[in-house]
This record gives sequence, C-alpha cells and structure tokens, in this order.
Amino acid sequence: ATPGTPGAPGSTPPAEPHDEVRDFFYAHHNHFPELDDAAERQARETGPHPGRSPDALAAQLLDRHGVRVVTAAPARGGAPADARRYDPDSGLLFLSPWLTDGQRAFQLATQLGLLEQQETLRALAGSPALTSPQSRSLARIGLATYYAGALLMPYTAFHRDAEELRYDIELLQTRYGVGFETVCHRLSTLQRPGLRGVPFSFLRVDRAGNISKRQSASDFHFSRLGGTCPLWTVYEAFSTPGRVLPQVAEMPDGKRHFWIARTVTRGGWGHHATRATFAVTLGCELRHAHRLIYSDGIALDDPRAATPIGLGCRICERRDCAQRARPPAAGALAIDPDRRTFVPYPVTEGGAG
Repeated sequence: ATPGTPGAPGSTPPAEPHDEVRDFFYAHHNHFPELDDAAERQARETGPHPGRSPDALAAQLLDRHGVRVVTAAPARGGAPADARRYDPDSGLLFLSPWLTDGQRAFQLATQLGLLEQQETLRALAGSPALTSPQSRSLARIGLATYYAGALLMPYTAFHRDAEELRYDIELLQTRYGVGFETVCHRLSTLQRPGLRGVPFSFLRVDRAGNISKRQSASDFHFSRLGGTCPLWTVYEAFSTPGRVLPQVAEMPDGKRHFWIARTVTRGGWGHHATRATFAVTLGCELRHAHRLIYSDGIALDDPRAATPIGLGCRICERRDCAQRARPPAAGALAIDPDRRTFVPYPVTEGGAG
C-alpha cells in the first residue's frame, strides 16, 4: 500500500462526506454572498411575506417551474411522511401534512432554490475541498437550505430587525414566521461586508453529545468527535426544555464567550410517534455580548461570572475540573492509595515527570 491509501501505515482515513461539507461551510465562515444576493433580489420581486410565505412560494413554483404542490397522504400506522419529496417526471412536490407553516415555507423555499439556483449551487459545490460526488451533492443540499433561509429572511431587512430587537430570537421567529433553530442558523450567516451582524458560532447537539451541526462566522474551534464539555450551557438546556439559557464561558486559553442555548424538538405526530430532541446554541466573543438582549443583568466584566469550560476532556488541560471524565492532556497521574481528591485524575505538580 502507498501513503494515503486506506490501511497504509501512517495514512489518513478518507474524510466522511458530512465532515467535508461541515468543513466547507466552516471555511466560508457560513456566509455565501452569491446566495444572499440572489435571495434578496427574489424576495424584493415576488415576496414571500411572513404569514403568507407558503402560498406565495407555492405560486412561484407553479408559475415559474410548473411544479404543483400537494399534501402527501399520511403513512400507515401514523408514521410521518417525507417532509418534502419532488417528482420531476410528474411535476409534483409532495409535502408532509404534519409540517407547520414555517416548516412548509422552508421546504418550499429549499425546492425553489434547487430549481432556480442550479448553476450557482453547482459552482459553489465544485470546490476542491469537496472530494467526492456524495460530498458535492450534500453541499448542494446544504447551500439550497442556506438559500431558503436567505429567501425567508432577506439579508438587509433581517439584519435591521435583528439589531433593532437586540437579537431576540423568539421575536424574530414571530416576525418572520419560522422556527427557533432556523432563526439561529440565519443569525450565524450575517457577515456581509459593511453590514455585519454579530459573528456567531452555531451548534446543534443531542443528549449524548453528538454534534449534528456546527457552523461559525468566527474562528471558534468545535470538537469534531463529540464529547464536548458537560459544563457548557448547551447541555444544561436539556434540563430546562424550551427555556433560553445564557452563559459566560471561559476557554482554557482565557478567551471568554457569551452563549445562549435552548432545546428544539422535531416530530411528535401522534401518541406513539418518535420525537427527536436537540439543543442548539449561539455564541460570540464576549465583546459582542452587550448587543444581545440575553446579556441583560449579567456581570459581563466580572471574571467570577464565567464558567470554565473546554473543548472536551480528551484535549482539555484544566487540572482542577471536578467534571473531568478522563486524565488531562498533559501531566503525569498522581496515583496515591492513601489520598482521595475531589478532582478526578489528579496529576503531579511540575508536569509530565
């Protein structure tokens, strides 16, 4: 075997398509001006308008592409149908009957993006960073959903409203008729030169710590493999479903960030239906926190208000953390049968020894 061949000594395993796509969005700081500009032009010409978005988008699909939107029949046993399924041969777009108006609008806008922005999506997804057909296909889908968010929340108006409302996510939800997670994702994209919003990092996790979304308008480094710090407010959110929890968090290098987190739930159609619950979080450098309504009443300048967190026990160098799940990255273990400390995995003073 040659270097770089799977199984060869010293070789690097091939990247998973989803990982490549996440890295692709991260490298672009989750901002694609071509899609923002196209969506804003489209919104000026034909809408959609909050509260009437599904009807306006369905009319555009029919008038511009001959696509008719129909409601799919519920699956047997109460199982949810596909949220969206397009049949190009018949020109029918099937939407699940269980979608809220906001979800319906988002699926319609995504399909509109796939049909109207084919060349732009193909060009962006042709990046050398995407090394497989699967990666490029996934990237096109991700870029189409980016376009959908930009169409439902046009850049200039949404940026103005976000600043005016001090980034109150629930008020923005009401104003634009979309979900909490959709607003959070859109807020993480507002990096147009000359009209920048707060440079947010955005993350979605499940109860087990698996990261299913991670995007950033800054250079915040997320753990790739899960196992992020249990002291982070994104995990506390599962204990208080539906509440927005703020936190000042300090990284091992001394940098402090301001985070807000809340749970979101998907599914739940009927008593026996499976529900998927996640926690989503938005964070920014502490110097931007005063612009957020969630920082009101928090002593941002007081170091004692900060919770010490890390990127995960596997690489965290904090030695005084009572929540630690494995030894620190540096230092030799202090093994003493006659001593029991409150800090798991104590290390000797003076380093690796």
